[in-house]
Amino acid sequence: MPLNIVLIEPEIPNNTGNIGRLALASGSRLHLVKPFGFEITDTRLKRAGLDYWQYLEVIYYESSEAFFKKHKNAKMAFLSSKASKHHWDIPFEDNLFLVFGKESTGLSNTIIEAHNASIYKIPLLSNHIRSLNLANAVSITVYEGLRQIQN
Repeated sequence: MPLNIVLIEPEIPNNTGNIGRLALASGSRLHLVKPFGFEITDTRLKRAGLDYWQYLEVIYYESSEAFFKKHKNAKMAFLSSKASKHHWDIPFEDNLFLVFGKESTGLSNTIIEAHNASIYKIPLLSNHIRSLNLANAVSITVYEGLRQIQN
């Protein structure tokens, strides 16, 4: 398993479905941290993930505390528009956890402060947007990671 994609409190089922499809395509594992902004049975989630969802390895957590407790010794990189380092500077390696926050607010300040040395951003070259769509951000980061790991 090259990478682990972690979504903390995802809110939009279509994004989560698309990210699930990406996880399967990239050979990654998907970790979903509750609470969700949708029901896991939402048809929009399944539609975006198409019929691939059944083949995907998904691990669910009741809270971010439960996730971090279970993976306290894992290597992680956190994605936030508040970072100063770029996503291509992430020290990618097999089994790295890539942690993304919810669509409306990103990662909480508590998580950012606790992991400040491991916060990265995708550069935005326009002052007219605050962030990228979550599914796009995950795609950019995962495939940069695969590129680096496979070189």
